[in-house]
Amino acid sequence: MIRTRFAPSPTGALHIGGLRTALFSYLFAKQNNGEFFLRIEDTDKARSKKEWETVIFENLKELSISWDNEAPRQSERGEIYKKYLLKMLEEGTAYYCFCTKEELDEERASLMKLEKAPIHQGKYRDFGLESALERIEKGEKPVIRFKCPKDQDVIFNDLIRGEIKINTSDIGDFIIAKDLDNPLYNITCAIDDAEMGITHVIRGEEHIPNTPKQILLEEALGFEKITFAHLSLILGKDKKKLSKREGSTAVSIYLEEGYLPEAIINFIAFLGWNPGTEKEIYSMEELIKDFSIKKISKSGAVFNIDKLDWINGIYIRNMDIDKLTLKCLPFLENKEGIDNKKIVLALKDRLKKISDIKELSLYLYEDEIKYDKELLFWKDMRNEEVKESLKKALNLIENIEEFNKENLQEKLTITAKESDSVGGFMWPLRVALSGQKASLGPAEIMEIIGKKESLKRIIQAINII
Repeated sequence: MIRTRFAPSPTGALHIGGLRTALFSYLFAKQNNGEFFLRIEDTDKARSKKEWETVIFENLKELSISWDNEAPRQSERGEIYKKYLLKMLEEGTAYYCFCTKEELDEERASLMKLEKAPIHQGKYRDFGLESALERIEKGEKPVIRFKCPKDQDVIFNDLIRGEIKINTSDIGDFIIAKDLDNPLYNITCAIDDAEMGITHVIRGEEHIPNTPKQILLEEALGFEKITFAHLSLILGKDKKKLSKREGSTAVSIYLEEGYLPEAIINFIAFLGWNPGTEKEIYSMEELIKDFSIKKISKSGAVFNIDKLDWINGIYIRNMDIDKLTLKCLPFLENKEGIDNKKIVLALKDRLKKISDIKELSLYLYEDEIKYDKELLFWKDMRNEEVKESLKKALNLIENIEEFNKENLQEKLTITAKESDSVGGFMWPLRVALSGQKASLGPAEIMEIIGKKESLKRIIQAINII
């Protein structure tokens, strides 16, 4: 069975890059009738926070990415890691290193002077476990290093990038634990992947240097081989990497601003993947069916907020109006006589994200709108012409009994066509009702705010003139 995983560190919010890793891992597993696992890598005790873990869980659930396990935490698996570390020390695939910081700095400087890679040369790799334990009993505190094989090619076939080969001469004896109780990323990752039965690891290209180390650890511990796929970086419009700590890339912020979960998933799927067709709108079910790891690009994917806005707008327009209204309510005011559902119906085609409705609808709730007198003028109209146009509108509206958009629009259109200029009638009326340079049409506004408020705003405009 194919089994993938997403293994975030709860040191901050779930970001766009992490979400893409989770999504691609989820899609690959599900389309192969496999399992998708979640694991929390919280060995960074100083920076890992429970609240960030909660945010990650909540974001994934809201985005319909479910996992098939209990989501273990590395902080709770210390005894398991210790067991494997002791096994490696006893078998000689790992050793205690007593090098001081000064010795390591000197070694690094010497190698760089000789134009060699500044990797550790393994001063204590053959020191012996018994001798090391004696020094530890005397109070010395060594780290634990992996005894890296000499001059050996580590070759793996990346599902996205093809064959990757790295020689162990460029790796050296790397640290796998500060001590038995404090294992580091590469060893915990290799152990967890093996114990969880992970078959495929999909992650960002920044992990490529870690992959040969984890393969070497797998071999040393007798684990099954894992297949890797490394995703390209996600770039901003400036073609620079999106930072994990940039607030604008936190998934929770996009959700809070009113980007719909379905739209976010649809958008994220296209960051580096392309189906090879003209189709751009995908449900999760369609993504599971059509996603192909072979169609993931090696090149960096550019995060284009305009594309997200476009996709989100499509999902908003296709959404059930009652559900959409519920989504919009946190961004709308509550005023007697105003039907918020009518506002949502009128404005939904203008929304890029749900939160846009707040600014677009403010003038509909105001008791007194303020605007410059000049805004009422259509082209080169004079004061008296604007005043007469507004009075004509006032008289018309006073006599309209059926106050719905269709009837209002019909009556306004007839009157506008009978006037000297359609714009000369409609523009002053619309501005009088909204106080905005751009807004809903007069009929839509009046249906929402009602007859009494409509007349009040027109009289206000006449007084301004």
